[in-house]
Amino acid sequence: MTQYFLTLPHDSAEEPTMASMDPAELEAVMAAVGEFNTALQESGALLFLGGLHPPSSAKTVDATGVEPVVTDGPFVEAPEYVGGFWLIEVADEAAAVEWATRAARALRARIEVRALQEPPAG
Repeated sequence: MTQYFLTLPHDSAEEPTMASMDPAELEAVMAAVGEFNTALQESGALLFLGGLHPPSSAKTVDATGVEPVVTDGPFVEAPEYVGGFWLIEVADEAAAVEWATRAARALRARIEVRALQEPPAG
């Protein structure tokens, strides 16, 4: 079994939040995502999930020098950012893509699928 990171990209220019969505649309999306999350959990594939606040709320910590430096904001400016994620464990990439397809339909958005690296043998 392989672990996969499914991520929900958002546009950095807008930093969308649930509060900025139309209430009826938000209710429909939340219901669809709830059904998706339940199915994922009942399948045994779900390891962890979460939604993230926008990058403007981030702190970046650099402890490569003598004293740590804490900076407001993300470590890199980007046109998109991760707004939410699922960590799943499934048999193969095809299964991960199937779950991502279901998530994309529920959220009416794109989902990125990436496998976690395996530790080196030895």
